[in-house]
Amino acid sequence: MSGLLAEGEWRPVSVEREHGKSPFFLTCDHASNHIPISLDALGLDSSNLQRHIAWDIGAAGLSRRLADQLDATLVMQNYSRLVIDCNRPRDSEQLIPAKSERTVIPGNQNLSELEREQRFSEIFFPYHEMIAGLLDRREDKQPTIFVAVHSFTPVYLGEARPWHVGILFNDDRRIGDQMLKLLRDDSDLCVGENEPYRLDNNDYGIPLHGEGRGIPHVLIEVRQDLIASEVGQDEWASRLARTLKKSLQAV
Repeated sequence: MSGLLAEGEWRPVSVEREHGKSPFFLTCDHASNHIPISLDALGLDSSNLQRHIAWDIGAAGLSRRLADQLDATLVMQNYSRLVIDCNRPRDSEQLIPAKSERTVIPGNQNLSELEREQRFSEIFFPYHEMIAGLLDRREDKQPTIFVAVHSFTPVYLGEARPWHVGILFNDDRRIGDQMLKLLRDDSDLCVGENEPYRLDNNDYGIPLHGEGRGIPHVLIEVRQDLIASEVGQDEWASRLARTLKKSLQAV
C-alpha cells in the first residue's frame, strides 16, 4: 500500500516563530480540517468538514495572533482530527473516531492496522516529535510554559454552554489559577474552571509535554462563536496575551 500523504501535500506540522523569545510555547492540536487526498474526504460532504467535529474553529487564527503578541513559538497540526486526533493517546477509541458526536465517519470504519499505522507515523508522530524536539532545544536556554490552544462549540448535543472561555489544568495550578482570577475580574465574562472539558487520561498533549516534563502548563478553550472572525481572534488574542503575561509573575 502506498503512503498516506502524496507528494506536494501539506506537511503534517508547521512551526511559527521558532526562535521566539517568550517563555510561552504554544500548540494548536486541531488547527486544520484538511484531509489527505488519498482518504477522499473520509466519505463526508464539505458541510461536515466545516463543523467542530473536523477541527477547532478559530483556534488557528487565535493561536497565530497570540504567538505574534507574545513572540512565542507556535506548533500547529495541519490535518483534521478526524484523520487522527493528536490530543488522544494511542490506545484511545477517539484517536481515529468511527463516530464523532452523532456523525458516522465512513472513511474510519474497519481500518486495517496498516492504515491506522500510516496515520500515526505520517501525521501524529511527526507533530509530537517536532514539539518534543523544540522543547528539548529550549531546555537549557530559556524557561518554558506550555500552552495548548483549543476552541469549543456554543452548543453540544443540544446543550448550551454558557462559558466564554475555559481554563483547564490538572495538579499543576500555577498558571491556571492566576488566569482564572484575572479573567474573572471581567464581570462580563463567564469563565470555566476545567469546563467544558476536564484534563484526564484521554488527553495527550498536556500530559506528555507539560506534566511529563514538569513544566508549568495550561490548556485554553475559547468558545468558537467568539473567535470565528478575525475581529474576534484579535480581541481574544489581546485578552489572553495580557492575561498570560500577568500570570507569568506568579511563576
